[in-house]
Order: sequence, then C-alpha cells, then structure tokens
Amino acid sequence: MTDLLNKKCIPCSVGAPTLEEDEIAELMKSLKEGWEAVDNKKLRKTYKFKNFKEALDFTNKVGAIAEEEGHHPDIYLSWGKVVIELWTHKIGGLHENDFILAAKIDELN
Repeated sequence: MTDLLNKKCIPCSVGAPTLEEDEIAELMKSLKEGWEAVDNKKLRKTYKFKNFKEALDFTNKVGAIAEEEGHHPDIYLSWGKVVIELWTHKIGGLHENDFILAAKIDELN
C-alpha cells in the first residue's frame, strides 16, 4: 500500500484505458480489507462509526483528500455509516487514481 500512498492522482483523459481484471486484482492486494471491486468497474467500501457526528467528520476528511487529489468519490452518509464509491467517471471504469485515493482514505480510519 505504501506505493499507492506515495503517488498522486493524475488527470485522466476521455478514452484512457480502464484497468483490466488482472490489474484490478493486483491493486486490490494493496488496499486494506473491506474494499470490493464491483463488476470490475468501481470500488466500494463501507465504514462504520459510533454515531452521525463521527461519520460526518470522516466524510469531511474524505472531501479534503479528494480536493487535494483532484479526484472525487461518491459518498453516501447516514447515521453511523459512510459508503465510499470510486471510479473514474471520464472513462467509465477503474483507473490507478481510484486505488490511490482508496489507499489514502483508508489512512483516515
């Protein structure tokens, strides 16, 4: 995971290739437990918290990292739970940027 943590998200162009299934499987090994590759098109993880305030604080921290990286996840916030979904919208699938951001989000929790 250290390798992903040391990287920075790079701008991606329309038409850039999405990651292949074997590339996704290899990068998944670099993430902490709990992430799933949904149809090899997006990453999803659910984080649990004691209450809404903790979930909201985590969401705000994720937002700060997303702004810093210039790569923005879908975030679903509810009482005691935050679901993060990552994929590169421009290419309609997964890119290394999604794994970089996932690794950095995991460092918050």
